[in-house]
Amino acid sequence: EVKARIAMAKAAFVKKRILLTSKLGLEMKKKLVKCYVWSVALYGAETWTLRKKEQKYLESFEMWCWRRIEKIRWTDRVTNEEVLRRANEQRSILQAITRRKANWLGHIMRRNGLMSDITEGQVEGKRGLGRRLIQLTDDLKQGKKMMFQELKREAENRDNW
Repeated sequence: EVKARIAMAKAAFVKKRILLTSKLGLEMKKKLVKCYVWSVALYGAETWTLRKKEQKYLESFEMWCWRRIEKIRWTDRVTNEEVLRRANEQRSILQAITRRKANWLGHIMRRNGLMSDITEGQVEGKRGLGRRLIQLTDDLKQGKKMMFQELKREAENRDNW
């Protein structure tokens, strides 16, 4: 899913390439990328369970976008930090996904129903052997260093969430 979304986003970037590599101001180019390209890439990101591999793909896609805007070829020996400095940006695609996921999970946790039960892991059944599955809430718990019950309690207060 992540690779397919990145491919679609790169296609959207190529369609707007003339506009995104023109003489527009840098701030306008960044807004256009975040509006037109990232929205394609992050569609449905609320439901993704990201492993290190997918995080790496997303970060490299982000750097690909900034390099294209700055017209830096892959053969040029320019570090990622230098590209970010030129673009006056920070790596933020993973934070955007976390923010979207937190909003979506807060919405789900405040409701009662099947989706809430599935998210909380209350569905009966037998689980096979092997490594524990990555859950939707794992990256939020990692970022905030809290248990699921604390996360749920916090989600109940919509304004603070």
